[in-house]
Amino acid sequence: MAKELKDLTKRSENYSQWYNDLVIKADLAEQSAVRGCMVIKPYGYAIWEKMQHELDRMFKETGHQNAYFPLLIPKSFLSREAEHVEGFAKECAVVTHHRLKNNPDGSGVIVDPDAKLEEELIIRPTSETIIWNTYKNWITSYRDLPILINQWANVMRWEMRTRLFLRTAEFLWQEGHTAHATREEAEAEAVRMLNVYNDFAHNFMAVPVITGVKSANERFAGAIETYTIEAMMQDGKALQSGTSHFLGQNFAKAFDVKFINKENQPEYVWATSWGVSTRLMGALIMSHSDDNGLVLPPHLAPIQCVIIPISKNAEQLAEISKVVEPIVKELRALGVSVKYDDADNKRPGFKFADYELKGVPVRLAIGARDIENGTVELMRRDTLEKQIEPLEGIARFVKDLLEDIQANIYQKALKHREELTREVDSYEEFKEEIEKGGFLLCHWDGTPETEEKIKAETKATIRCIPLEGDKTPGKCMVTGKPSKQRVIFARNY
Repeated sequence: MAKELKDLTKRSENYSQWYNDLVIKADLAEQSAVRGCMVIKPYGYAIWEKMQHELDRMFKETGHQNAYFPLLIPKSFLSREAEHVEGFAKECAVVTHHRLKNNPDGSGVIVDPDAKLEEELIIRPTSETIIWNTYKNWITSYRDLPILINQWANVMRWEMRTRLFLRTAEFLWQEGHTAHATREEAEAEAVRMLNVYNDFAHNFMAVPVITGVKSANERFAGAIETYTIEAMMQDGKALQSGTSHFLGQNFAKAFDVKFINKENQPEYVWATSWGVSTRLMGALIMSHSDDNGLVLPPHLAPIQCVIIPISKNAEQLAEISKVVEPIVKELRALGVSVKYDDADNKRPGFKFADYELKGVPVRLAIGARDIENGTVELMRRDTLEKQIEPLEGIARFVKDLLEDIQANIYQKALKHREELTREVDSYEEFKEEIEKGGFLLCHWDGTPETEEKIKAETKATIRCIPLEGDKTPGKCMVTGKPSKQRVIFARNY
């Protein structure tokens, strides 16, 4: 076993440290010189790029276009929507000056007091305000609607406690911002994009998420309704993995964005916003990975198959390479991303451990004896099982195996979530069960006071009011008052 793996903390010993170790040792990201900000390394960014590529394709298939809006937002813009500014005020980074100068005492540079901005600028925590100020110039008539815009960008939220990918001061994301002529269109858009996220989580991340509506306490600041996808991590904690918001006319009213409707009457525009971020990287890691390293679903793995030659000398390597070359070409023709690692700077055993650590779904090892026998050794990362397969037809075998691995990873995560999902009817039982982790399906009376009481006493929050499943009414586990349906509680990241 390579030294990198020897130092990887076991999940059962310290899950948090295991996660931090894995992010670092798998070359995904590292801390930067700026507090709370991370450097995403090439391998980590390659996974994020695959996420971007698939999501961007899905957005465009639903009629959305990409645009870009400023990083800096006038401070006055945030104050126009009261709930919005209240929700983000404590997280805002503020630009106050536009110039530095040398300190007269020669000790370095200082902010030039003569370069104070007339209006302070906020580094965007989210872009609703700057975008709706822009939409005012784009919208006059119902003929200008709908506007379906997405932005790939970075944002800054001044987090006090940070963790790579899961919660950093600066992170990468996409944020959709749409404008509609009717409430019905906007509400349908918010649900449609929730379903896009649900599709992506299931079919690409192999993460079984639950779709639902946030409680009033957990809504996005300034939203009428917030829809969410909630995932369950291996340690029994929930992770909010994406949100879609029906904003009503709140931002249109704040920025006076009106249009002339078909009846020739002025009306405020209806809005949505929706986004996922590099937090998805954290969800991917914590949903599937094991004590040997990353386990990547093939649909998002930068390298789906690695081929490692086992040779004693240059002549053997040349012979192996001749056999491997057409296999590589065929794999690529089948749409499989493949790497032939014939570099002689590392021993095969080190390469095996390294690609295992990085979660490459399929590994092929081939030596001179394999060529004589017409076989190849194959290992699948999800189960760590090794098998001998014929060289003939190996490319097609790998292509099909990748889909089997994708499905197996999903089923394993689904089984784990189902095992950690229980119905609870009494508050005393809830207090015991929440210590075990997982999703608890409970009746709640719908009041923020009861929700706050549960949070204060157990550190559990309502993750969502599920859109699907049992809608049977009952009695609140805390107050005994009527409950419309069970909601999902959990402790979360």
